[in-house]
Amino acid sequence: MKSIDLIPSNLNTGTSQHTHALGSYGACCAGNRRGFISSLVGAGLYAGIEGAGALSSSATAAPTDTSLATLIDVHHHVFAPNYLKELESAGLAEPPARNWSLSKSLDDMDKAGVTTALTSPTTPVASFGDQATRKRVARMCNEYAAQLAVDKPTRFGFFATLPMLDVQASLDEIAYAMDTLKANGIAMLTSYDGKWLGDTSFNPIMEEINRRKLVVYTHPSNPKCCSAMQQGVPGSTIEFATDTTRTITSLLFSGSAQKYRDIRFIFSHAGGTMPFLIERLTMLPKINQEFGKKITPHEVLELVKSFYYDTAQAAHPGALLSLLNLVDVSQVLFGTDYPYRTSLDHVQGLSKFGFKNDDLMAINYKNAQKLLKI
Repeated sequence: MKSIDLIPSNLNTGTSQHTHALGSYGACCAGNRRGFISSLVGAGLYAGIEGAGALSSSATAAPTDTSLATLIDVHHHVFAPNYLKELESAGLAEPPARNWSLSKSLDDMDKAGVTTALTSPTTPVASFGDQATRKRVARMCNEYAAQLAVDKPTRFGFFATLPMLDVQASLDEIAYAMDTLKANGIAMLTSYDGKWLGDTSFNPIMEEINRRKLVVYTHPSNPKCCSAMQQGVPGSTIEFATDTTRTITSLLFSGSAQKYRDIRFIFSHAGGTMPFLIERLTMLPKINQEFGKKITPHEVLELVKSFYYDTAQAAHPGALLSLLNLVDVSQVLFGTDYPYRTSLDHVQGLSKFGFKNDDLMAINYKNAQKLLKI
């Protein structure tokens, strides 16, 4: 399925020139992770995973068409035991977090034929509590995810979380996560304490990530501006999709997206409400002269076409039609949002949409393999 240009077709997106290797992954990196994390376990510094090394998953229920048998999930949440304790202490532990287990993750993956999951924690991650708490939460989440990738290297990779409100601690965590734990990229929330990702306070972090040419997976959050606005309606119902759009807008009109072009961004949930609002975004440089000095309508469209978008909670026509009228299939990645939704929900949703086999294979795994070098 080809994308439909919203402005003249002579725009050259040129996304390929910004595609760079993330770094080696697989046996080499798994070996490095294994040696390091084993030393942590031996020293009693790392709370081990609930039988991760001993677990053996059931046989994969692969799709009938063997050409579609590989699935890479870029949006799969896990909850380190110590992170869960921090959430419970702060009164922030939701039922999906309390009920999660590694065996449930593997069972869900196997039921849908998911080969590999790129794991990440989910909101609020390292954005609550004091500075020490945020640093501690980021480190425990990253070491837990790295241990999963060591114990089951063919089943798990991970995106490392950062204590974004502490710039130096974030820079330290990038170095540790990428160089020692061998993360596949960085995980960020869409906003932190009322600041979206284009905020100038995050520039040193973005500069380092851009220097390293990393993938940044983003997950929406409950923004400071708009929590508990309607009784009984959680932030995930409306605000998550809107906050994704806010952070994309922040990156575009702050100049960050243009400046840090070697960062490959993944936006959850088919880009939130952004595909629906794209005409308003392309018009904004014409309406606001200050924005017009930084970015043109063509550049807005070029950049959003170069971003990646996952299918989590978006494997249905309402989201997919809007997204695929904006970007090419090459920019779409399979994601599930487990444990908030099941992997099978998304396999079935994508199958019902009616993709050609080549397009479905691209979404299911080929795009992720190319982006993440796995």
